[in-house]
Amino acid sequence: MRVSKPNDEDKDVLKAFLNEGTDFKGLLTFSGTVRIDGKFEGEIITKDVLVIGESAQVKAEVTVGQILVKGKLIGNINSTQKIEIFTLGQVIGNIRTPALLMEEGAILEGQCEMVRRESEQPQLELAASKEISPPREIRVVP
Repeated sequence: MRVSKPNDEDKDVLKAFLNEGTDFKGLLTFSGTVRIDGKFEGEIITKDVLVIGESAQVKAEVTVGQILVKGKLIGNINSTQKIEIFTLGQVIGNIRTPALLMEEGAILEGQCEMVRRESEQPQLELAASKEISPPREIRVVP
């Protein structure tokens, strides 16, 4: 199964799947791509990709590289790459990310902090010296 295209080709292959009917509590750490369609409560940490499926109900503090939200997530998200919230997706909590994509109908209840990617930090110092702001990516898809 391929989801959004991460940087490393190996990361876009689904490594684990928590299906509907799954009820998991605790700390989830992984590499690669993981999809949750069941219930999860706790903390999620990865540098890679997390997919919150349409039937998912997640209550967690999330630290990820990239996240795709198609279900419901209650908690804060700290993303180093990108957050995508799809039409039926709901995020109730604060988000921190360098890139945010939201489809029409998506719900975000909380504060959004746009940050620069780690790879842009040297450019930030150069841009500050020239008083030029580096570009940020925000896109709303109808």
